[in-house]
Amino acid sequence: MLILILSFVGLMLCGLPVAVAMAGGSLIYILVSGSVPDIVLAQRMISGIESFPLLAVPFFILAGNLMNIAGITGRIYNFAIALVGWMKGGLGQVNIVGSVIFSGMSGTAIADAAGLGSIEIKAMKDHGYSTEFAVGVTAASSTLGPIFPPSLPFVIYGMMANVSIGALFVAGILPGLFLTALMMLTVAFFAHRHGWGGDVAFHWGRLGGAGLEVLVVLAFPMAVWLAVKAGASVNVAAITAFVVLLALDWRYNFSAVLALMAPVILIGGMTMGWFTPTEAAVAAVLWALFLGLVRYRSMTLKTLAQATFDTIETTASVLFIVTAASIFAWLLTTTQAAQALADWILSITSNKWVFLLLANLLILFVGCFIDTIAAITILVPILLPIVLKLGIDPVQFGLIVTLNLMIGLMTPPLGMVLFVLARISKLSVERATMAILPWLIPLIVGLIAITYIPALTLWLPQQMGLLK
Repeated sequence: MLILILSFVGLMLCGLPVAVAMAGGSLIYILVSGSVPDIVLAQRMISGIESFPLLAVPFFILAGNLMNIAGITGRIYNFAIALVGWMKGGLGQVNIVGSVIFSGMSGTAIADAAGLGSIEIKAMKDHGYSTEFAVGVTAASSTLGPIFPPSLPFVIYGMMANVSIGALFVAGILPGLFLTALMMLTVAFFAHRHGWGGDVAFHWGRLGGAGLEVLVVLAFPMAVWLAVKAGASVNVAAITAFVVLLALDWRYNFSAVLALMAPVILIGGMTMGWFTPTEAAVAAVLWALFLGLVRYRSMTLKTLAQATFDTIETTASVLFIVTAASIFAWLLTTTQAAQALADWILSITSNKWVFLLLANLLILFVGCFIDTIAAITILVPILLPIVLKLGIDPVQFGLIVTLNLMIGLMTPPLGMVLFVLARISKLSVERATMAILPWLIPLIVGLIAITYIPALTLWLPQQMGLLK
């Protein structure tokens, strides 16, 4: 156990990437111990990615890239301006609302930060906001992406913990809304403190137009539900409502109705059994292609090819982390390291609330040093047996793990969102870190609520029959 862990830590301290350090540490352990045949390293790494749920990884990444090149992010941003730009701290509120909408297709914090971040930070600087405030609110709002469905970390966690990915997706809705409210209140606090007003003039026509688009989106599931109650087939009702929606959008040229429909289609499709959560990733790609190639015609073959190559590059890096983490996690289990750590934690406390506090501290610490996917792959085999033994719902624990690791993405030394936004804003990493610190407060408050109020996470999936 010591050889495995010390090899991993030593290689990381030498400056090697986390994935290489995990694979190298595993190989060193196998060579030194002689207890495991060399071929097992390759076998376990290959089996680590031979999983149907992992098919969602490249498709969710591709969906986010397609949204960026198709100009859908700009439409979402303009819609958010119409909806909340008139509030105090207007573009800060727009930043948060835009991230909520964008998360309905991308499912990753980095895609959110890179996609909307470049638009939002420039616009906020042009309107007189400090670069530090723009970076802070953008970093905080980008963490909402993996909390709202769909979510790439939920896919990885669901695969590792053998938990329904659909239940995880639905469980993220209420916590996501709660975090959104906390962040909007934080923007309002800064606006009051600095005397900021709105960034666009209040106009009933503009607000009414945005509100109408929201009502059109909400009318879609309501119309399907009413038709089913009246005796119509679910499929016929949904297809009819969808055709009517497309006709209305073509007739009135709505700004963002079809972009807003993405989470409705994905969650509704899973609820009605049209596709599995993994297949929902394919549906997200098809929807992005439809918007970019057919409806908005803003996508070219050149930009499509570029998005595809970007997706291949990102997917390769993500899956390499998964393969390296899978052999490392397997060795942690076979060497009884995971069991020893679990026994040590249980020797400290058998109270589930105290355990959740310790688990939060551990995951927050790990999230500052290790990539999200790798952290999930390593930590879940260690902590899940304790979670089940103490009677904690694994779906709730999935939200706790994900939010902790999203906070880790904002903090040095390995916070990818931090580095992306520092590059976009041309701030030093040190200044970007200081800008992000105040935004940890609403995130920590949200984490405490998700940890100690199980109903916040579990009520909605229970009402939808996804949990007992």
